[in-house]
Amino acid sequence: MNARDRICIALDFPSRAQVLAAAQRFGGRVGWLKVGLEAFVAEGPSLVREVAAAGGRVFLDLKLHDIPNTVARAAEAAARCGAAMVNVHASGGRAMLCAAREALSGRDAPKLVAVTLLTSIDAPALADLPMAGRPEGIARRLALLAQECGLDGVVCSASDLPAIRGACGRAFLTVVPGIRLPGGQAQDQRRVATPAEAVEAGADILVLGRPITAARNPDEALAAVLAEIESAHV
Repeated sequence: MNARDRICIALDFPSRAQVLAAAQRFGGRVGWLKVGLEAFVAEGPSLVREVAAAGGRVFLDLKLHDIPNTVARAAEAAARCGAAMVNVHASGGRAMLCAAREALSGRDAPKLVAVTLLTSIDAPALADLPMAGRPEGIARRLALLAQECGLDGVVCSASDLPAIRGACGRAFLTVVPGIRLPGGQAQDQRRVATPAEAVEAGADILVLGRPITAARNPDEALAAVLAEIESAHV
């Protein structure tokens, strides 16, 4: 996988015009464009089709989490609107994961990945939740569950990659948010990594939003991310 194909730009904007402007700016220069909850709720499924038309594969980041039948139907709808990758919460359980997998089982179906733990959740935050263990241990268990249910991979923190790679192997897709350039602010993330650190730990796809889209010069920021990935020792 080359450096360009590893990058997923998060189009986390409140309006269709802003999302499409960024999609047109970056669509031919990176492997993936992410449409998240804010944009999808504001603009609806037609936005996914428009972003896909801008030239990028669309990662529809809705983190589906509901009863199995509802998630299966929502996953099917995501595929119809042009998404090339869809995610669900691994904590939804085996029946839900299997239902989503069955719904997206066709030859041209989107990739299906499961969110393990949000990168905004660290060890202190877990104290408020009914989840025992360290973040990397919980992420490992959820990744194994997703793999057993036939999913293509997981969304996880870079810090969880060694445990997940050790349990699930190298072929299991890893999508890693919380990526920051050296010296960049963590903002509302807690478990972050640089592009090189993430790739060296085993990341396949790196999700970046504000470090590029909110940069003073987004083109320079993208070039810096590409250079960081190419410098990684893999």
